[in-house]
Amino acid sequence: MVSSFALLVARLVVGLGLATHGSQKLFGWFGGSGPKGIGAYFATLGFPAPVAFAILAGIGEFAGGLLLAVGWLGPIGPALIITVMLVASLSEHLPHGFFNYNGGYELPAAYAMTALVLAFVGPGSLSIDALVPVAGLAHPEAAWIAIGAGLLIGLVVSAMRRAPHTSEKRA
Repeated sequence: MVSSFALLVARLVVGLGLATHGSQKLFGWFGGSGPKGIGAYFATLGFPAPVAFAILAGIGEFAGGLLLAVGWLGPIGPALIITVMLVASLSEHLPHGFFNYNGGYELPAAYAMTALVLAFVGPGSLSIDALVPVAGLAHPEAAWIAIGAGLLIGLVVSAMRRAPHTSEKRA
């Protein structure tokens, strides 16, 4: 049986880590440059409407991270995380190889895989979902649907990009 305390620790570490990245994009907190600064960076990656996509990425990280951290709404937080990490990997990190020290996809893959596992394992008894369950979200089918939708959205967003320019700054 999976320990609810272990799930809580995993949710907090991954969820709050991603929420801080989202807050950099949305609010400029923790050394981030906010929507306009991140939007300028997204423009170099070939995103149309780069400020809008920076805000969407920030919302995905911030909301997905907070939902995961508190264990609320089942697989929706993990699906948001997986979506943003897929787009990040395909748009920026994949050409740099695996390792994070080279700007590779190691960290986004770790975040996405942890979110995937938590989507299927569930948040445990130390969560909002355990206190106030939402009908249907605790079923494995809900996780499959949420993750599938997140992957599809991530692929569509990635396909919308124009040829990227050289990256200048990561957030």
